[in-house]
Amino acid sequence: MAFFKRLKPFRTRLLILLAVIGPGIITANVDNDAGGITTYSVAGARYGYSLLFMLVFVTVALVIVQEMSARLGVVTGKGLASLIREKMGVRWTALIIAILLIANLANTVSEFAGVAASMEIFGISKYFSVPLVAFLVWLLIVKGSYKPVERVFLIASAFYITYVVSGILANPPWGEVLRATVTPSFSFDAGYVTIFITVIGTTIAPWMQFYLQSSIADKGIQVKDYVYERLDVVVGSLTTDIVAAFIIIACAATLYTHGQDIATAKDAAIALGPLAGKYAATLFALGLLNASVFSAAILPLSTAYAVCEAFGWESAVSRSWKEAPIFFGLYTAFIVLGAGIILLPIKSLIDAMLASQTLNGVLLPVILVAILVLINDKRLMGKYINGRVMNILSWLTVIILIALTVILVITSFFPGVLGG
Repeated sequence: MAFFKRLKPFRTRLLILLAVIGPGIITANVDNDAGGITTYSVAGARYGYSLLFMLVFVTVALVIVQEMSARLGVVTGKGLASLIREKMGVRWTALIIAILLIANLANTVSEFAGVAASMEIFGISKYFSVPLVAFLVWLLIVKGSYKPVERVFLIASAFYITYVVSGILANPPWGEVLRATVTPSFSFDAGYVTIFITVIGTTIAPWMQFYLQSSIADKGIQVKDYVYERLDVVVGSLTTDIVAAFIIIACAATLYTHGQDIATAKDAAIALGPLAGKYAATLFALGLLNASVFSAAILPLSTAYAVCEAFGWESAVSRSWKEAPIFFGLYTAFIVLGAGIILLPIKSLIDAMLASQTLNGVLLPVILVAILVLINDKRLMGKYINGRVMNILSWLTVIILIALTVILVITSFFPGVLGG
């Protein structure tokens, strides 16, 4: 009897955790979308294991950024766009939302490109797969409510394990993988710098901060549950970057080793077959499909949340179309545009997909500065403002991202200036 009494507090905490968990894991895992998988695949195929080292620091940065976003959402009960409008005015809000719209539309197009590419591997035409997926993700959000929608997203998050299995089936030299993970490496070659920043852009994307905070507000998570939401964020950040690492490992162990370059994640899945076995290739392709469908639902949702919050319109998945017409109208428009562009006779979207990830890396410092201004507002956050150590780490992250962006611009326009 005494044992069960001691067990009760643990069971209570576990139930609270299970009730709270979701926004952090979903947000982080959606970040491994079609564009992200393409980026990691190209990174592994072209540069081997050398980019694994940066994922350690990117993970730390991701935890820092996501924790601040989650704290803002839990304490204020509002989305990031709403807070930016209240604290920084309409001009700043309009500028940030305009930037977000451009980046998110490019990202949404890349998700449907991932749907088309993954299904073509199995012999299914994009003219069937893309409209079908577009309709299904539209139906999920428009006809669903927050709790069942979140359950579907959590199930989709679990399917990223396919990439871990693909990486293991590729049979990499684990000693070399470990050395690359703990050994710093960098090159001023324009291509390396571009993929370096693109990896950052796809791992810590601007849309994530808007979606995470909006979903926390929509779910109604309170301050008393903040410790559980923080754990949700940390677990999500760790799992998403472990998946990213295994995508790089799978492509480095096969494509890089055999000197085989790729342009898309579809190329990677097809090429893995003869090099790592058909099971690795099939799992890689299924992972791409899952990630693309998952992200095709989330990216438009993130955009609808941000725009509606920025201008004071009703925004919630649990509302009806009549209660939130602009919210669902925006979501529908992004689905139609994203899917419609893919159905046009376009030869290749890889440049646009990689460019959207690079754009995330360039725009992220703007979003981070806004978050830092808000998180240090004592009238807004009270005792939950950043401490000195957190501020140092946060500003250091922003400064590094800005520095890398400057290097990207220089190497893009003047390839020989920095050498390499």
